[in-house]
Amino acid sequence: MPGTAACLRRLPAAPLHRLPEEPDSGGQAFWVTTGDGLRLRLGLWQPAGTARGTVLLFQGRTEYLEKYSPIAAWLAAQGLAVIAPDWRGQGLSDRLLADPRPGHVGDFADYRADVAAVVSAAESLALPRPWQLLAHSMGGCIGLAALLDGLPVARAAFSAPMWGLHHPLVPGGVISALTSGARVLHRSGRAAVGTGGGGTYLLDTRFRGNALTSDARQWARLVAQAGSWPELTLGGATYGWIAAARREMARLAAMPSPEIPALIGLGGAEAVVSPAAIRRRAASWPQARLLDLPGARHELMFDHSAPQFLAAVEQLFAA
Repeated sequence: MPGTAACLRRLPAAPLHRLPEEPDSGGQAFWVTTGDGLRLRLGLWQPAGTARGTVLLFQGRTEYLEKYSPIAAWLAAQGLAVIAPDWRGQGLSDRLLADPRPGHVGDFADYRADVAAVVSAAESLALPRPWQLLAHSMGGCIGLAALLDGLPVARAAFSAPMWGLHHPLVPGGVISALTSGARVLHRSGRAAVGTGGGGTYLLDTRFRGNALTSDARQWARLVAQAGSWPELTLGGATYGWIAAARREMARLAAMPSPEIPALIGLGGAEAVVSPAAIRRRAASWPQARLLDLPGARHELMFDHSAPQFLAAVEQLFAA
């Protein structure tokens, strides 16, 4: 079988941006096409020596490869290859609407084609086994579905997985009525009220009181990325995305947990996804460890909680 470098040379190269003050992560990006004809950007990071395994890195909604370059470089320094996608509809992958700002998907089952493209690329590149999964937020929802579909990974680590949404002030019945009304009125592709419209959360929100991180340096880095490359960013979620996400989370909640070891990180100041849904899943997953991180916000890998969470990830992947 051809080596990874030879296989990579045959793939069309894609851009991978870097802020001037950031060290080179060693990553490369390339384009692949999904089974349903969409172009995705994938990133690859490799260790200096022989890799002892591979991490499939699944990002969350609104995110992009550049955000995770330091995490991928950290994993590569531990001897692990890393492959990660920009999901359909975000980053530099094909957007799904004429207006590129809203975050949209018609059905979360569509992400299976993205996962299949990642797996196909990892196999074509001969990325070494065992494979592991590291998934954040929406990536945790996609990742859990993929595990239940037979994703061939030995272990899985989840950062604030989206197994439920945090909306304490809006009853579920109201959300259902709004998304159903939008579908009837053919407005499922419109950004839902209260999700950010066509803006960019990082540029429209002050650091003080933000829901993502308590680490000012990480916040400044993410703001610099969003300001430097606005084409990477995404606005609010559409009514269609919300309806699709709620259907998928309900489907997964009714299914048993995969029979693999897992780490599930949850911040004490979580205000994006549902802590209750995370705790329910963790309690029903015999091989899972729930890591509570008091005071941590949603971005466990970019918060003051990062050293503790990443140490737990390192321990899991070294087992």
